[in-house]
Amino acid sequence: MAHFAEIDSNNIVTRIVRISNDALVNPNTGLEDEEFGIVACRRKFGINTNWKQTSYNHNMRVRYAAVGYSYNEELDAFIPIKPSFESWILNTQTCNWESPLGPAPERTIEQIENHSRYKWDEEAYQADNTTGWVLETPEAS
Repeated sequence: MAHFAEIDSNNIVTRIVRISNDALVNPNTGLEDEEFGIVACRRKFGINTNWKQTSYNHNMRVRYAAVGYSYNEELDAFIPIKPSFESWILNTQTCNWESPLGPAPERTIEQIENHSRYKWDEEAYQADNTTGWVLETPEAS
């Protein structure tokens, strides 16, 4: 089965559907062709719909699409929903959202054993753009 993502007018994925691999076969070449899958989707869901093929194997468009993701035509990639942090930016190489300070710091063995985690604090970053990752340790019970 092939998978296709419906894209709305804002390039947001609204649904994922499965199409038989047979529907993708170009009768002139005998090879699968995304355009034939798009035609099959439009026949089934409406001529004015917009579709992009997606893959569980992540071998096209960076990752498997999900409802709410966006499609970036320039990058030919499905982009996850942006975290609710104003400061985070899209890394156009990985197509992932990242903090402006990069990944969270590495945890020490003691922090791992204490189940500590780094959490992004947008307010701290906005107050001082050299901070943002805050270490949180759950209270012992």
